[in-house]
Amino acid sequence: MALEPGESVLDMGCGAGSIAIPLAQAGHPVIAADFSPAMLGTLDAGIEYYGLDDRITPLELAWDDDWDLVGPVAKAVDVAFASRSVTTTNLKGALVKLDRTARRRCAVTMVANSSPRYDLHLMNAIGASVTCSNGFVYAFNILIQMGALPQVTYFESPRRDTFDSLEAGVADFSRMLEHGNEDKVDRLRDYIAQHMIENPHAGEPGSKGVPQGRYMLDHVRKVRWAFIAWEPVSAPSS
Repeated sequence: MALEPGESVLDMGCGAGSIAIPLAQAGHPVIAADFSPAMLGTLDAGIEYYGLDDRITPLELAWDDDWDLVGPVAKAVDVAFASRSVTTTNLKGALVKLDRTARRRCAVTMVANSSPRYDLHLMNAIGASVTCSNGFVYAFNILIQMGALPQVTYFESPRRDTFDSLEAGVADFSRMLEHGNEDKVDRLRDYIAQHMIENPHAGEPGSKGVPQGRYMLDHVRKVRWAFIAWEPVSAPSS
């Protein structure tokens, strides 16, 4: 995000604070907004634990709310961003809200292939159909129409799904078999049976804090993301 020392930020869709807390620890005042009271409750616990009451301002806020009534005021922060959290049917409206809130820079991170819920490698291997997301393309085009000059960077985040038995793996991965793929369960079972290997980190905390399972697949699941940044269209010229 090319943050400068001490700049204030809006973290829209902050969740439990995985980005807001490190930013606050680095000296940035943060408005941490999310529509979920449960997520904000977890964030509050993190704020108390790390002693960041003076750096993070939690805010219950959804994309579809009227930000003129409940959102941050125009040009409230230096940088406004939404990391993997642009969940709205009004994409242009969301981008406009970020744009109007930031003085210097805006950014969003959006999925650039299949949903993070899917293992694209596995789905292709068993002949299952997957719909890829083009939301980042729409976002880019909307920003161009708004008069912005968006910059795009792509990156991949690795994920390891672990499980304790073949049937547990099938039960877990079966969540991906929807939208006409429900008949691929037998192929899924065969694939997992052929590609499951011992997990050398079994029992250690996983990405969500729960112990990792005994097995994993012999490939790393990768999710591709598009990081789109732009200077606010309404920002005064320097």
